[in-house]
Parts: sequence; C-alpha cells; structure tokens
Amino acid sequence: MISKESVAHVADLARLSFTEQELQEFTGQLDEILGMVAQLDEVDTTGVPATTQSIALNNVMRPDEATAPMSPDALMQNVPTHKGTLIQVPAIIDKEED
Repeated sequence: MISKESVAHVADLARLSFTEQELQEFTGQLDEILGMVAQLDEVDTTGVPATTQSIALNNVMRPDEATAPMSPDALMQNVPTHKGTLIQVPAIIDKEED
C-alpha cells in the first residue's frame, strides 16, 4: 500500500501542489493501480518469450530508386492554382506597412 506521504513527496519532487482531498484521492487511485500491477506478477509466464517489440518490422521504407522526373504539364494538372510553371500557394506571412 502506498502512503499519502509518499504521494505528497513525489508530488513535491514534480513541483505539483495538491489539496488534502486531492492527496487522499490520488493515494487511493495509485494504490488501486499498484494492486493491478501486483496481480500481473502472479501470472505464470513460463515458456512465454520476452517481448521487446510488439510488431516485427525490419525495413518499412520503400526502396530509393531513381525514376524519370514528372513532366511540368502532368504536375500542373494536380495543383489547384498556378501561373505558368509556378505553383501558387496561400500567403503565410503578411506584409507589414511601416
């Protein structure tokens, strides 16, 4: 069981301040959580390999292969607005007048 003083000490280390009611509430909640973790200690894991990675992924990137560049005409068909071969985008910086 975790004590209210332990919760207050950890809160102080984390620069958190709690009321007496909050300390009482958090102490109860942390005690429940630690009880659930203790239940996991009782599970028989004999023969279960240690898990270091939940999904076995090696190289998920596509190969970096050089290809022919896209033609400007094909590119311009996929943009909302353009002027000639320049793609127009919304302004993100307003000009300030002095």
